[in-house]
Amino acid sequence: MAITYLKSADPRPSVENQDIRDIVAIMLANIEREGEAAVRDYAQKLDGWSGDIVLSDAARAAACARVPEGLKDDIRFAQANIRRFAEAQKATLGECEIEVMPGLIAGQKQIPVSSAGCYVPGGRYSHIASALMTITTAKVAGVKHITAVSPTRPDTGIPDAIVFAMNLCGADLILNLGGVQGIAAMAQGLFGGRPADILVGPGNSYVAEAKRMLFGSVGIDMFAGPTDSLVIADRTASAETVAWDLVSQAEHGTDSPVWLVTTDRALARAVLDRVPDLIASLPEPNASAARTAWAERAEVILCDTREEAAQVADRYAPEHLQVLAEDPDWWLKRLTAYGSLFLGKETTVAFGDKTSGPNHVLPTSGAARYTGGLSVHKFTKTVTWQRCNADASHELALRTARISRMEGMEGHARAADLRLRP
Repeated sequence: MAITYLKSADPRPSVENQDIRDIVAIMLANIEREGEAAVRDYAQKLDGWSGDIVLSDAARAAACARVPEGLKDDIRFAQANIRRFAEAQKATLGECEIEVMPGLIAGQKQIPVSSAGCYVPGGRYSHIASALMTITTAKVAGVKHITAVSPTRPDTGIPDAIVFAMNLCGADLILNLGGVQGIAAMAQGLFGGRPADILVGPGNSYVAEAKRMLFGSVGIDMFAGPTDSLVIADRTASAETVAWDLVSQAEHGTDSPVWLVTTDRALARAVLDRVPDLIASLPEPNASAARTAWAERAEVILCDTREEAAQVADRYAPEHLQVLAEDPDWWLKRLTAYGSLFLGKETTVAFGDKTSGPNHVLPTSGAARYTGGLSVHKFTKTVTWQRCNADASHELALRTARISRMEGMEGHARAADLRLRP
């Protein structure tokens, strides 16, 4: 068995990370100290936004009215798929009750968090789908209050289509805010919101760092890095399809890794030859982003066998894993580390990013080794309860007291001893 790198990626720079941490720490401290005034100041300085922070009902209605009906239908289509999948996930969340021993009853309950903050990226692209993925899933989970934020554009605010999506999904409060200030406002419950129990949604490096720093005082879905995608392909795959699927993900940004793992050298060479032309055909700034990502972050890896290809994929633990190879059932059974899996030429990561239903907020940077993506489970607390009768209490007390004293925890032992008294 052999692994050959036909194209390797440059080492990822790490110097900027400390700068980002320092900037975010200062911003969060300022907002913690000065509240809404600091948020407004950052909105003006960073996004050029001096308008209303809270999107009024009238402004919501006006934004929704400006969205073309055809686009509304497309957004409704995607939201319905996302909702149906989330509802199916919720059906897997079970409550239970068991008599652990005679007289001791214990159980499990599923309780949604009370409030959630959903971040919808803006900037280069208007991420309509992120509004659908985060808010819909929280709503299906049973979250009672959802605040949504998204970066503004000077003089116009949040793009109309994103407002329509937020409104469709049931956001209780929409704030004209992006970046660290948007995250902090949701965490603190500023501008009439409720302090978020959990913050979810993708964002740039500053947003990700803000979530990381706030984790503990609030929950987060995950610490997200740049989006990444890996394609496994064999001799049956079309080089054109493989190339486009890689380019479409490199389009996300200059730091978005894409990887091809293949058992066919001719396919690898054909993809390497084709990608530059496909990138050149994109409009700007998409082409520049994809070109840099391909030059600096992409890898093409040649393997001898499909088992070897699977081992490489498991080691990379990609956010998105696409299989364009024979015997998809084998791959479904064999692969173990990915955020979301796409099997066969009829599907593509782009479907998952926008409309097909399973959530697109997924673990990046190898985190798929130990966690999955956003789901109703992330908005739900699995909690336990117990009660017992006198006989069970007596038995538990005897054993608890003995174990506690062996551990040196006399207070525990005496709390148990109390249950031995008549």
